[in-house]
Amino acid sequence: MGMLNGKHAVVTGGASGIGRAIAFAFAKEGGTVTIADYASEASIADAVKAAGNGAQGRRVNVADEKDVVQLFDAVGKSGGIDILVNCAGILVEKPLLETSVADFDRQIGVNLKGVFLVGREALRLMVAQDRGGRVINIASELAYLGRENCSLYCASKGGVLSMTRSWAREFAPKILVNTIAPGPTDTPMLGIEQTSAETLAQETNNPLGRLGRPEEIAAAALFLAGPGSTFMTGQCVSPNGGAAMF
Repeated sequence: MGMLNGKHAVVTGGASGIGRAIAFAFAKEGGTVTIADYASEASIADAVKAAGNGAQGRRVNVADEKDVVQLFDAVGKSGGIDILVNCAGILVEKPLLETSVADFDRQIGVNLKGVFLVGREALRLMVAQDRGGRVINIASELAYLGRENCSLYCASKGGVLSMTRSWAREFAPKILVNTIAPGPTDTPMLGIEQTSAETLAQETNNPLGRLGRPEEIAAAALFLAGPGSTFMTGQCVSPNGGAAMF
């Protein structure tokens, strides 16, 4: 028996990277997963096939309210939701003085507005179901540390942390809301193949001296989704190799 048997999870950004690893880990533990991503249909289908165990896929722009509402209408009609993982995200990396309002709108639109829209609709459904639930938002160590040329990304992830704490208070005690703030992880977003030696040295400047692996972040998500975290809400779990200690 897997720890998530009988549970239905929605994982945004589940077609690649950390989201894909989380979807796979949940399915391996018996959960049924809906992978929601703005990737190509082929990429989503590939992630669904890899997850197995009745996984489903849906192309969704998390920054589009209509898309998100339609997603959760469908989820509600197909058995509801027990676990949400808000993992969809993008990285806009530019010096501040070269950053445009369009850059701001795009970064905040996906990373913060997207978490708001998806979280709102998932929580609306969880409350209506009245069977509890888990919400896991993905932030970043950079919400704490900051980084040059990444002010929009850092701000968006800081907003995710704050929104998580607010939701944790608002929806307690039945629904637990927590955050994961990973360190640099070997995913397509990081683009390690194109990364310079200097940037790679910066990314691996932690006590463990390496990048994280997607499955290591997925292990934290599995813990927060499972029976071992029933006394945790409003918390941040930080698999970051020791880069940020708090």
